[in-house]
Amino acid sequence: MDYETILVDIRNHVGVIRLNRPKVLNAMNRQLWTEMMDALEALGQDDQVKALIITGEGRAFSTGADLKDSKGRTIEAYRQYLESLQEASRKILRFEKPTIAAINGYALGSGYELALACDIRIAAAEALIGSPEAKVTSSVTGGAFRLVQDLVGPGKAKELLFTAENITGEEACRIGLVNKAVPLEQLMDEAVAMADKICANSAFSLKLIKKGLAMAAGEVSLEALMDYEIEACLACVSTKERQTSLDEFAQRKK
Repeated sequence: MDYETILVDIRNHVGVIRLNRPKVLNAMNRQLWTEMMDALEALGQDDQVKALIITGEGRAFSTGADLKDSKGRTIEAYRQYLESLQEASRKILRFEKPTIAAINGYALGSGYELALACDIRIAAAEALIGSPEAKVTSSVTGGAFRLVQDLVGPGKAKELLFTAENITGEEACRIGLVNKAVPLEQLMDEAVAMADKICANSAFSLKLIKKGLAMAAGEVSLEALMDYEIEACLACVSTKERQTSLDEFAQRKK
């Protein structure tokens, strides 16, 4: 897959998308979002890909929206841009395979929100993460109002969004905003190791578990969720893969 603003490759069963505008710290323009959505569609349909890592080239994960794109933009044009931005975020949130954000440097604004949309976040300890929107008379997108609160609680979410201050990857790990913080030179090894652990499991189970977790986060009632859990379990145990998994598990216990 050849793109101008992102790099895409597949390592074993792990897809990797690298934001590739390092000269502008991977600031996001319309082309980047369009290419990202195209790559997500292709990787989502590729049965060889069982997990996805998103990271950035150079010194940044992404510093957010490319402000050059907004010069002279009318309110209606801005609305259209925001709607396309939200659709891209939805595509990541609804991606059926597990996603990992490997935050290698600055993750600000919509770059930060891209990381929030992923299932798991691993950050370089020295990475700087934050939402500067209140400083530039803007507001967050990508579902961040809910996603940040789900991770760190309402009080801490308000502190982060109201102060608009950046925090390090190490601090983000301490408060639960990211899963792990590691030295930069270990970041991709850590992300790939996590992806490999995920890929060792059933792709079908992972798909159903991810859907169930999304439902549990508030999309449906507890009763509907528990009904789904029954159907998901039955769907898993009805596959040919199920008996193979049980046989392999029994062998490991010997």
